[in-house]
Amino acid sequence: MRAVVQRVTRAAVEVDGEIVGEIGRGLVVFVGVAVDDEEDDCRYIAEKIAGLRIFEDEQGKMNLPLQRVAGEVLCVSQFTLLGDCRKGRRPSFIQAAPPEKAVAFYERVCELLTEKGLPVARGKFQAKMSVKIENDGPVTILLESQKLF
Repeated sequence: MRAVVQRVTRAAVEVDGEIVGEIGRGLVVFVGVAVDDEEDDCRYIAEKIAGLRIFEDEQGKMNLPLQRVAGEVLCVSQFTLLGDCRKGRRPSFIQAAPPEKAVAFYERVCELLTEKGLPVARGKFQAKMSVKIENDGPVTILLESQKLF
């Protein structure tokens, strides 16, 4: 499982001109589910997201997690995170999980974040979404449950 985490001052997801998810200060998390992912991958990603100390403390250092700043999460499913561009110019998505598995694991990550007391807004699975992000910093973190990077 892969995730791209962006610290934001605000963000929103629109589908067909309608806002389906919106947050203020917090994290936008794009989640890509791989064919070989298991429950442990969901737990790893959720733990990392909840524990990331990427918000500034009173000294201006990135030292605080999301809960300490009363932040929110906007979670968006994004299968293209599993795109493999090592050969040729057209990405291969063979490592992306099929939709039935991907939606279940995406939802599981959202549930685990909610269980940690974090407010979670969501995109719409398999929809063409417009994601509006006001990146704060900018701060962007890459997470990979198999620890490939």
